[in-house]
Amino acid sequence: MEPWMVSEIERLTARDGTVPPPWIVAPDEHPYSAYWRMGGGESHIMVWGAWWASQDWDEAARITYFRQFPPQPRWLDWMLEAIWDLPLSEGDEDEEGLNRTQYFARAEALGFGSQQAYERDLNDPRP
Repeated sequence: MEPWMVSEIERLTARDGTVPPPWIVAPDEHPYSAYWRMGGGESHIMVWGAWWASQDWDEAARITYFRQFPPQPRWLDWMLEAIWDLPLSEGDEDEEGLNRTQYFARAEALGFGSQQAYERDLNDPRP
């Protein structure tokens, strides 16, 4: 892990007790926004990913983390990827062979929202 990432993780955990997910850091940014591909947003995604990988949590602990930070529906797929180690959905060649319906159903049963809410919110033109 890069030294700047370690510093940022230390700063965030001192301030927030953890490294918050992207929708907490920038709640008005769409998951596919350029914000997450450059500058501060990209840095946060990198820091969050490095921190997340270092946690070595089981499924129950991952779900507990996201219960602290319930995602907006448009972020549900991102959360599914994190909880269940799914391949990235955006531009991932393996994604075509993976049916995410069962994971959306599990997330909905856990109280995180439905696949229909995700699709509706993801396509909403607001930022």
